[in-house]
Amino acid sequence: MRLPGALHAANEGLAFLLELAAIAALAWWGFTTGGNVLVNVVLGLGAPAAAIVLWGMFAAPRARFTIPLPLVLLVKAAVFGAGALAFHGVGHAAAAVAFAVTALLNTALATADRDAHFRAAAK
Repeated sequence: MRLPGALHAANEGLAFLLELAAIAALAWWGFTTGGNVLVNVVLGLGAPAAAIVLWGMFAAPRARFTIPLPLVLLVKAAVFGAGALAFHGVGHAAAAVAFAVTALLNTALATADRDAHFRAAAK
């Protein structure tokens, strides 16, 4: 299913906002979850940094390494899942569910759209 131009652009924009939200949620969780300041700083900087590196290496549109689609989806699930868990970890269960559902639908639409685009280009 190929998305019309405006819907494609909106879905890509939403994907970027979801990536930023996952990073922000991981930082929020990290800075507030530890038992002391040092742990908070390490988690607050380390968790989002790990997500950024993982995303940039394997899931970004211009990822450093090209991997098969199932592995890209696994990386996205890990980052978005961690973001949802981070929202839950800071006491926002409803936001965690909303984030997870939105990320799942966005990723499914983007995957179907890209698949249709590549099938059309191969003809």
